[in-house]
Amino acid sequence: MALTRWNPAKELISMEKEFGKIFDSFNNRFGIKSFDENEDFTNAVWSPLTDISEDDNKYSLHLDLPGVKKEDVKITYNNGQIAISGERNFEKEDKNEKFHHIERAFGKYYRAFNLPERIIENGIDAEFKDGMLNITIPKAEEAKPKQIEVKIK
Repeated sequence: MALTRWNPAKELISMEKEFGKIFDSFNNRFGIKSFDENEDFTNAVWSPLTDISEDDNKYSLHLDLPGVKKEDVKITYNNGQIAISGERNFEKEDKNEKFHHIERAFGKYYRAFNLPERIIENGIDAEFKDGMLNITIPKAEEAKPKQIEVKIK
């Protein structure tokens, strides 16, 4: 009996790609600007889990990338979108070993987020440690909350 691995995240990515193709076809038919599909997105088979937080000074992204090496992580920023991509390889050591259940995803990954307009682009910083990628995106001064005193008459 052959073991088939089902990955629900891969199914969602495939569905998103198909919808993108449908909308792109529709847009081309009516002369609307084409959807620019990214090669990393097209080849991705999984997406890392991500937490996004915000405080008064910055936005923070925390991505789970266990088993990924620092040199296999690519971060790009373009037109208000930050994208994280790379690949996690399956390292099989024993050729006589048979797997009965595999839940971890292997292969190319991709994740992208649209950022608010008011950030400091050249201040984006990333740190990769113990399979966790932390990206810090500083807010521009005009985006930071301000406190003003209102006098009551």
